[in-house]
Amino acid sequence: MKFKSILYIALIGLFIASCGSNKKVVTTKKRDKTTTTGKDNRTKAPDETIQTSDEQKVTETIKPRSGDKVANYVEQFKEVAMKEMKLYKIPASITLAQGILESGSGFGRLSVEANNHFGIKCHTAWTGERIYHDDDEDQECFRKYVSPDYSYRDHSLFLTQRKRYAGLFKLDKDDYKGWAQGLRKAGYATDKRYPQKLISLIERYELYQYDAIVLGNPVKTYSETTTSTDTTQRHIVKSGDTLYGIAKKYNITVAQLKTFNSLKSTNLSIGQVLIVNPTSKDF
Repeated sequence: MKFKSILYIALIGLFIASCGSNKKVVTTKKRDKTTTTGKDNRTKAPDETIQTSDEQKVTETIKPRSGDKVANYVEQFKEVAMKEMKLYKIPASITLAQGILESGSGFGRLSVEANNHFGIKCHTAWTGERIYHDDDEDQECFRKYVSPDYSYRDHSLFLTQRKRYAGLFKLDKDDYKGWAQGLRKAGYATDKRYPQKLISLIERYELYQYDAIVLGNPVKTYSETTTSTDTTQRHIVKSGDTLYGIAKKYNITVAQLKTFNSLKSTNLSIGQVLIVNPTSKDF
């Protein structure tokens, strides 16, 4: 009797198993979540690549900078100059032009080794680091800064804290010509052509636009800001240039070239602007 009961149970189990084997097994594949990118509003699966976005990134990375050293300098320091204008009321155009001229567009020894972009000398009040460099005299003392930004700030303080420059701050904030002339008269530079050099840089590279931005004025083009008939011919120093080579190119002598630009030596800086054919007004 016991054996029959066990056999009966086994047969029931076999029947249930055979019925279950006929049932279909259904599996579902979990769908991938979709993602969106900030550069493209289209919905994409994670394994898809938005080519436009990648191409833009590559283009931005390999985009070459201008070969014009002065233009590169302006691009690098325009924001700093405008910030200083907001704080200290010195035209950004003047600050940039002085930086270009004094630092050789950032390639001069003082700017490279001392972050000194304005040729500011030590004077008696200076207690910071210093560097010695030939200027009006041999091995004169110049200020050394941690970064160019400190040089720009010291330039602002240098002008605002000295009474001899007080008259400049009575001029209109976008009167770059008045500022250029005033700096020379106040004794900032010994070069008699210093104002013309600043004005030339400002107008060639349209640096006055940064004054307009700070003041909230419409940005004008050069033709709209001046009626000048200046025919002065200038040369921007490039790598490999020499005084002899430049003089020969423009059919003048080295002595004339040095006189036109008040040069005391044959040293040149990349990006330096040289007058090679002055008008009677300039010279």
